[in-house]
Amino acid sequence: MTRLKNIFDEDSETNAEQLGPVSCINVEDVERLNEKAFSNGDFYVGDFKEILPHGRGKYTWSDGTVYDAPDGSIYEGQWRMNIRHGFGRKKYSNSDVYEGEWKEGLREGNGRYVWNNGNKYTGNWKGGKMHGRGVMEWVNGDQYNGCWLNGFRHGSGIYQYADGGYYFGTWSRGLMDGKGIFYPAGSKHPSLKKYCISLGHDNDHKSVLSQFSSVNLEKRMVKKPSVRRSLSERISVSGVLRSSGQMSHKTAENSRLSDSGREFIRRNSSGTFSLDSEAGRSEVQENTAVVYEREYMQGVMIKERIIRDYAELSQKDEEQTRCHGKETRKSSCVGFFKGKDSYHLMLNLQFGIRYSVGKITPVLRSGVQSSDFGDRARITMFFPRRGSQFTPPHKSIDFYWKDYCPMVFRNLREMFKLDAAEYMMSFGGYDSLKEISPGKSGSIFYLSHDDKFVIKTLKKSELKVLLKMLPKYYNHVKEYENTLITKFFGLHRITLPGRRKMRFMVMGNMFRSELRIHRRYDLKGSTRGRYTDKDKIRESSTLKDLDLSYEFSMDKSLRKILFHQNAVDCFFLKSQQIFDYSLLLGLHFRAPEQINGLLEPPNVMPGIESSPAGQGPTTEGEVLFSSKGLLLVAHEPRFVNTEPGPHIRGSALRAFSLGDKEVDVLVPGTGRLRVQLGVNMPAQANHKLSQDEADSAEVELFEVYDVVLYMGIIDILQEYNLEKKLDRAWKSVKFDPLSISVAEPELYAKRFINFLQQKVFPERP
Repeated sequence: MTRLKNIFDEDSETNAEQLGPVSCINVEDVERLNEKAFSNGDFYVGDFKEILPHGRGKYTWSDGTVYDAPDGSIYEGQWRMNIRHGFGRKKYSNSDVYEGEWKEGLREGNGRYVWNNGNKYTGNWKGGKMHGRGVMEWVNGDQYNGCWLNGFRHGSGIYQYADGGYYFGTWSRGLMDGKGIFYPAGSKHPSLKKYCISLGHDNDHKSVLSQFSSVNLEKRMVKKPSVRRSLSERISVSGVLRSSGQMSHKTAENSRLSDSGREFIRRNSSGTFSLDSEAGRSEVQENTAVVYEREYMQGVMIKERIIRDYAELSQKDEEQTRCHGKETRKSSCVGFFKGKDSYHLMLNLQFGIRYSVGKITPVLRSGVQSSDFGDRARITMFFPRRGSQFTPPHKSIDFYWKDYCPMVFRNLREMFKLDAAEYMMSFGGYDSLKEISPGKSGSIFYLSHDDKFVIKTLKKSELKVLLKMLPKYYNHVKEYENTLITKFFGLHRITLPGRRKMRFMVMGNMFRSELRIHRRYDLKGSTRGRYTDKDKIRESSTLKDLDLSYEFSMDKSLRKILFHQNAVDCFFLKSQQIFDYSLLLGLHFRAPEQINGLLEPPNVMPGIESSPAGQGPTTEGEVLFSSKGLLLVAHEPRFVNTEPGPHIRGSALRAFSLGDKEVDVLVPGTGRLRVQLGVNMPAQANHKLSQDEADSAEVELFEVYDVVLYMGIIDILQEYNLEKKLDRAWKSVKFDPLSISVAEPELYAKRFINFLQQKVFPERP
């Protein structure tokens, strides 16, 4: 030890030999008053008294040992460049403790954080926040095991209540959001181990929490059942009556609207809502047969259906799996590709798309010529596994790649303001495509890893239709920047060994949004067969015309612009003899305004804000959604994201309610979003209660919601040819001609427009 270290030790009354390379006292944000570099390589930044270090400062020895003083926090672990990096343990001045992995001074990787009040989180971290898979345990006995994002529960997970009940569902920014199943204490539930494995294991099937022995899922999550139940288990669904207000009347006195297990929003005799922490506990008879299927919006339960027993739910899941398997086997495309074949197909798609974009981008831009649409506007290339003079080696199988009208689609991408490099990155790397459930038509769907693009397989007849209408399509989207018609970015074909040919088109994903899409509808305007069997409905299901139980009202100017563009697009499709298209409608619901401010208790949800000392995360949560609904405000480009995207259309829209000014929408808990045609459009959804719903065990708790709409016209490749004319003639004999989907393009367009104007977006006085 040098003489300077001993002098420093005399002032601090600490022996320098006790400060090894993994034990030191740490202070953050040292005030840089003075600096001193010593001849032996030591370095000091901080306060001095005369010529000696004195007071607040940081002393760095030449061997890497660091002494920071004095804030009371202690760090023991690995360092890199004087920054916590690697495995280490830090005890904060407020007695919080973190033990786990660090990266460049921040908690990142696997780790355990214990708050001074006894709450504990074990799992993945990123950038100092809970991110990935993890388990949160509260001192009251509640536990959450599932996915996290930026410090909030986000994604799939399991919430176990202290009384032994379980909720399997999804969360969004810390609040229950979407459908899930609640299992009361003592009821039979799915295997926790299997469910947790599906959430939190990597490709090698090793738990991301394996190094922390305290995380034993079965041991921690299974507790002795209690007969004390929350009143939510007793919610009555025997009848629902329409009310004149926005809240549907229920026969039950109370309904549980928070996932805390302790706090309840109660409807009292005066008809108002009150928050009662004791109302949620009641002695009830043991009933292990009933489970509940629930739906939440931003922490508020809006719908509940009683399922009499777990066996019924298990049987429903098995039937869905069998039906899905049968539908998949019927599909000629899906039947071809399973396992490794499907994997190779995805790799081939990625290689081919990157090759096409990389080859055409350097070509000097000269506009689109008529020859760019012709039969010779094709590029074919062979991709051997070992590589060639023109192609790199790859890990897939040999295949031929064909690119249709590459110059046209290059200009379309530029017209839609897509950067070529970013487009290629969306299809970069291995395993960057996600397979989506096959459609009814038998097509295979893939989603890019950033959710921006959808790839769909085409029939040969659909390919011919698209190539035939491509010149007119190009001119239409060039003239109408706000068109609702699907954006196309590429058209390709892969030929595999055995001469199997697969045709693909690349489209924009209409539902890529900062907001969660709660409902999806495919609307045609016809009624024959346009419903979905309730037993087959999943959270990601796309519903049909007769399933729609809402009417939407919006700003007058927004509605006028919407239907003007819809009429223009339908006229274009009619001119191309196209029919059977539909409006793909996505809904993001906001929690009903009456109770928006009464969400999860502040001492239950771990937040992302720092503690007062600025040292670690806090268990004091924040109310993420204010009591106000959606709000239209004047458009400010500097406050919203104006970058082009695969579904972004044209300029900001003008709203009548703001004096015909361009507008943005303020979404509580999310931020400010740019309003465009079919993108981020605010509206109000009015629920229509049918007689079937009134008699069912499923209850819609509210009648009016603020919603954000996403929409576009899809499936525009069905031509009204001789086969379809014969199909209509045959079906017209059996059914009402106005109820079937098959119709002449002119009749189809008229019915489609009228349906949207009268049934979906009726004009309000």
